[in-house]
Amino acid sequence: MEKETLDFDKTPSANRLHISFFGRRNAGKSSVVNAVTGQDLSIVSEVKGTTTDPVKKAMELLPLGPVVIIDTPGIDDDGKVGEKRVAKSYQILGMTDVAVLVIDNFVGPAAEDLELIKLFKKKNIPYIVVLNKVDLDMESLITGADGEDKEQYDFPHILVSALTGQGITELKEKIAEIGKPLESNKKLIADKIADGDIVVLVTPIDASAPKGRMILPQVQTIRDILDTQAIAMVTQVAELSACLNALKEPPALVVTDSQAFQQVKEIVPDSVPLTSFSILFARFKGILDTAVYGAQYLNKLKDGDTVLISEGCTHHRQCEDIGTVKLPGWIKKYSGKKLLFEFTSGGHFPQDLSAYALVVHCGGCMLGEREMVCRQESAEDQGVPFTNYGILIAQMNGILGRSLEIFYE
Repeated sequence: MEKETLDFDKTPSANRLHISFFGRRNAGKSSVVNAVTGQDLSIVSEVKGTTTDPVKKAMELLPLGPVVIIDTPGIDDDGKVGEKRVAKSYQILGMTDVAVLVIDNFVGPAAEDLELIKLFKKKNIPYIVVLNKVDLDMESLITGADGEDKEQYDFPHILVSALTGQGITELKEKIAEIGKPLESNKKLIADKIADGDIVVLVTPIDASAPKGRMILPQVQTIRDILDTQAIAMVTQVAELSACLNALKEPPALVVTDSQAFQQVKEIVPDSVPLTSFSILFARFKGILDTAVYGAQYLNKLKDGDTVLISEGCTHHRQCEDIGTVKLPGWIKKYSGKKLLFEFTSGGHFPQDLSAYALVVHCGGCMLGEREMVCRQESAEDQGVPFTNYGILIAQMNGILGRSLEIFYE
């Protein structure tokens, strides 16, 4: 599973609403971002294209709460480098929960702006259009620099001035109004256990485990258990038998790191529900059914096929890394085929998946639900099977059905 350096006073980025600011160069995106956040989050200047890469900041945005603010490069950038910047801006759409399109009020909407609005609608991304720089020329509020009547534009908008602060409070309130209903009440595990239940968590400490801490999926699962007034017991594989024997009654559930499925399934009685952290996250991120279906294609792989293994984070890879070492070895052994493997990590996920026979993704603890679903839908649209680590490992260990029982009761 993925690893995040934890600050226990902060909400993980994947659990925050992602609010992205888009627009053409010099529309004032970065100035609006700074005005909304009350911070100098982005560098601003009169030079076009000052923002060259997406700028992300996790913060508290009142009255909404914990969010990630993203400032993007201009969508009208040109040249070879500019095209790459534009591509990065469009890539941000995949992780955006609320979009803010900033338009220079004096210039008015351009073709790129209108195309973005079409994309927002196509991808079902709630959006707000902001007409910035209203302090420059009040006459332009009605006609625009091109002389066209702005009443013709078929979208609601908010008038702001990042310079004077006009309309910024209204904008923040509108973001909160749109964003509040999007906050997820989904549970990682709490809806499958009850007050007082004992849940045993198997968390191997091997060469790939971070020093002195637990990884994010384990921490989030423990928190969800505690929020339910249930009891979390944490152990390693070697101590699992002793842990179970010490209990007067069998636990309500055992959750294991997926890579320990082979040993754990032999220790945990069939009568005790068993699943993995990665499978919990497949459900939490909204891709469980697709991932279960995709795992069946493991039996259809052919010699020469290429499998893409993708991780949502960029942690330092160890000698026994699950994504680049263990999974390829297990897949080749299980399939008996001569396969090729490619790997991606972090924010990079290929737009063109046609070269792959199967996509295997991590649990996605570092990715928001929208981004995870976006990746899954991209594979689905291109006819490429998509699954995740835990479900695939359960399939290879012959316990996929058992690991899913608690979800399909």
